[in-house]
Amino acid sequence: MSEHNHEHHVSSAGQLWAVGTALLILTIITVVLAKFVSIPPPFDVVTAMAVALVKAFLVAAFFMNLYWDVKFNAMLLIMAVCFFILMVAITLLDTMYRNDVVPSF
Repeated sequence: MSEHNHEHHVSSAGQLWAVGTALLILTIITVVLAKFVSIPPPFDVVTAMAVALVKAFLVAAFFMNLYWDVKFNAMLLIMAVCFFILMVAITLLDTMYRNDVVPSF
């Protein structure tokens, strides 16, 4: 068996601070969009999810070091997210066509 000589990437403090600052700014943008900007109902969720996706990408890529890791691990993460979206979509398809069991809920 061959030994894989894989060195771990060590992120600099400046890079981690930059990513942390970007996450803080994106969180402030999320709050501003939710509280002070009037976005029509279907697009407010899309906007919030887009900002959340960018934040999730930053965390996964830089804090979890997937940017420098073997690309197979990034593919596994992407496939897990796609599977989660598929399961949520199937659940939503089921709940959209149900009759109200208790109308007060």
